[in-house]
Amino acid sequence: MQLTITEKAAEEIKRIIEQENDDELALRIGVQGGGCSGLTYFMTLEKEVRQNDKVFEQNGFKVLVDSKSAMYLDGTELEFTDGLSGRGFVFNNPNAQRTCGCGSSFAA
Repeated sequence: MQLTITEKAAEEIKRIIEQENDDELALRIGVQGGGCSGLTYFMTLEKEVRQNDKVFEQNGFKVLVDSKSAMYLDGTELEFTDGLSGRGFVFNNPNAQRTCGCGSSFAA
């Protein structure tokens, strides 16, 4: 599985982890059912590595992705935008066949 986290997104994630003041936290990225197109992305910080997780280190922090989400996220780029249209993380997913207007849900 390949997941790319841009430098700007990595800087923001590191900043958030530093605010939590816990070096053991890892970034969990996943996909769950819901949203207007069928699937939504989620990101959380947690310590627990689950049995079916894909675990890798990127940009100085640990990333966790469950095996089901890995199928949908392979090849995805996570970036962070801070512009006129808003501030936040953006998933650029080549597996998405259809996305909603808000960009937070997709169909694969």
